[in-house]
Amino acid sequence: MAITEADRERMGTPHPALLKALEKDPFPDLTGGDPDGLRGGTIRANRAAHLAKLRHLYPISGPIPKEVRETEHQVPVRDGATVRVRIYTPVIKPSGGSPLIVMFHEGGWSMGDLTDEDQNCRLFSSDLGAVSVNVEYRLAPEHPFPTSVHDSYDVVKWCAVTASPSSDILPADPRLGFIVGGSSAGGNISAVVCQLGRDEGLSPPLTGQYLSVPALLWTNVVPDKWKLEYRSRFESTQDPVLKLDPKSGEDLMQTLKPDVASPLFSPLLHENLTGLPPAYFQLAGLDPLRDEGLLYERVLQEESGVSTKLDVYDGFGHMFWSNWPTMNRSREFVQDTLKGAQWLLDVGKP
Repeated sequence: MAITEADRERMGTPHPALLKALEKDPFPDLTGGDPDGLRGGTIRANRAAHLAKLRHLYPISGPIPKEVRETEHQVPVRDGATVRVRIYTPVIKPSGGSPLIVMFHEGGWSMGDLTDEDQNCRLFSSDLGAVSVNVEYRLAPEHPFPTSVHDSYDVVKWCAVTASPSSDILPADPRLGFIVGGSSAGGNISAVVCQLGRDEGLSPPLTGQYLSVPALLWTNVVPDKWKLEYRSRFESTQDPVLKLDPKSGEDLMQTLKPDVASPLFSPLLHENLTGLPPAYFQLAGLDPLRDEGLLYERVLQEESGVSTKLDVYDGFGHMFWSNWPTMNRSREFVQDTLKGAQWLLDVGKP
């Protein structure tokens, strides 16, 4: 469906609740005045400290051992290294078995850790009866592109061969649902993993993808046919978290060293977007990444025959729910995440 100028104005007008939250709690300068903060690790450390101060305000603020058992494991990946994962298993096993949900954290492929997806994984296990896997892929600049993608897909392949109802490590049945998901960079990785799984014949196959404020197409490789739809990267100036700044884009490229035209980084450029699993999108109206999410959802649904579900949060910015968790809209976002994951489980059933 085409997006009108009225739609853009509605989505991109800051919501009064966000403005009120910003007045009370402005988003901090994560650089700490360090011009090399992304590559030097300053932003990574400051971001982690900032979010750690907020997590007690989250709907699920910590482990819930009476409902969900958490264990950690090291999963081997293709270059001989290992990747840490945290597995969340319902304490009371569902009588019909548990689906499998694999989550990849946000953080621009250069920040973040398991704490970023703890809440979603606990929620999926406690409320949906799923076994959830939280993946701590390796980060740039220490591990540049495409290490994060390779790590993540290797963990998904490990899940595919390890999961079974009788497994002590991963007691899930992927035939009941095998979903990947994440936010921002994690959403990017999820979209890429779904394409890899389809192209390489992953068995059992993925049945759903959860794409929250995903990065899907880099700015300087946008095909002409999409340029009229791809505007928020250049026009969304009021997002308090993901600010439009050419220098930040340049720093990210120097940190990641990606092939921006590769579908492993810009999954919208894959030549074949048919046959992918159903996709649930959560997009933010102020987010510079908004339009590539809208574009991917449209192309999947209208041109590629993929089932999609879309929620857009007008007037709110990138990762708003994790940075201002006490807003009503933030709590609604978390509940929508749960409903969207349930939709993926339902629509992905054979």
